[in-house]
Amino acid sequence: MRITKHEHAALRLEHDGQTLLIDPGTFTAPLDGLSGVVAVVITHEHPDHWTAAHLQQILQEAPGIPILSTAGVASEAAEAVPDAITVVAPGETHTIGAFTLRFFGGAHAVIHSTLPAVENVAVLVNDEFYYPGDSYAIPEGVRVSTLAAPLGAPWLKIGEAMDFVLAIAPRSCFGTHDMTLSAIGRSMHRQRLQWATEQGGGQFFELDPGMSLEV
Repeated sequence: MRITKHEHAALRLEHDGQTLLIDPGTFTAPLDGLSGVVAVVITHEHPDHWTAAHLQQILQEAPGIPILSTAGVASEAAEAVPDAITVVAPGETHTIGAFTLRFFGGAHAVIHSTLPAVENVAVLVNDEFYYPGDSYAIPEGVRVSTLAAPLGAPWLKIGEAMDFVLAIAPRSCFGTHDMTLSAIGRSMHRQRLQWATEQGGGQFFELDPGMSLEV
């Protein structure tokens, strides 16, 4: 499986000639090469993880594919992409083409007590790759091989992100959710997550937008 990091939280997974997209949002440049897309996963409703324009572009090039997300996204996207969202919940498993998707979590990390709580689904792809969305949800009972770990966010404290990586102990890890950081801040946070990855014997990869990892 090939994982390509795009800007911020957007990811492209390719396996057996098929493509899965995850979280193309406001900080993500328009995507190309969408004819092979078989599904999209959106972890939650915040706009840095999805936009109507991205979904409309994807559905124009890959009409009828399922978009799996929360009830909040289904409600917000109903006008832009009617009946396109399949609502999923933690504990569910969906197989679409070459991808088996297991969902975990349920809640977005707390930004501040005054802000409304939203749903967030973390996803495990083909029992190999785990992406938590905006959460530190740990997939209990799962040995994660490859982890996309958050680097920076209004809700993120780097020590908590390090503890998240330490708890999962992946064989390989790279940082995502990073457009809120300066170049210096991104480098510093990568170093912290590299240390955490190495404590479990894993390897940390520095992926900039457009770079890929074979897993």
